[in-house]
Amino acid sequence: MNDVQAALAWCPFPDVETARYVSAQLLKEKLIACANILPGIESVFEFEGRSTTAVEVAVLFKTTFDRLEVMVERLGEIHPYDTPAIVGWNCDAAHPATLGWLNASMGGA
Repeated sequence: MNDVQAALAWCPFPDVETARYVSAQLLKEKLIACANILPGIESVFEFEGRSTTAVEVAVLFKTTFDRLEVMVERLGEIHPYDTPAIVGWNCDAAHPATLGWLNASMGGA
């Protein structure tokens, strides 16, 4: 377990139902250990040459660094947007209990 590294990914969704569905799928596939669903965020962005706003649902996914790339790829496959905003990063620090939970939740040794 000492080599387990925590990682996070962030992604907005059009609604809570979609965020729940995608989160459940990634959890079932053991690509995440947890998803924090944050409804009611306001996104301000430029897309296809236009500045716009939208009310979306954000999700913070908790995973491990060794599964981050596969999780981001899979999330892109099942996300309903044509161009989903998915970003992921390795965590520089995590509590030992968190690392143990991540490892156990995702089928680690």
